[in-house]
Amino acid sequence: MQVPVTPRPLTAEERAVVERVLRADFAGAAELRQQLDEARVVALWGARSVSVDLHVMGDAPRARIPSGPAPVTCTVVDEGGELVGEILLWTASGMLSGLEYAWFGDQPPASLPRVDRMVTP
Repeated sequence: MQVPVTPRPLTAEERAVVERVLRADFAGAAELRQQLDEARVVALWGARSVSVDLHVMGDAPRARIPSGPAPVTCTVVDEGGELVGEILLWTASGMLSGLEYAWFGDQPPASLPRVDRMVTP
């Protein structure tokens, strides 16, 4: 259930996670990086969810990629190196539109992962 919020800049934690994903080299990454300063959180994916909807304000360049998850794989591992989830950056019409922490297990995460637990090719 989506929970609208007053549009706000990304928190330091949210921004660090998005920046970590966007360090990967894939088509559209440069444009998505340029959108980051203008990205605003506009909704939570649930009352206690760490996943958020984004809206890019201003005239940032559009990435030439299809709408949907950005074409990058970013997995999340625990202290022992076990796979515990993945991070997805969503786009709509070439603009950042969501940050999702898809976790594996029964309990949703209370926070986004630390960037040193995120793995991209």
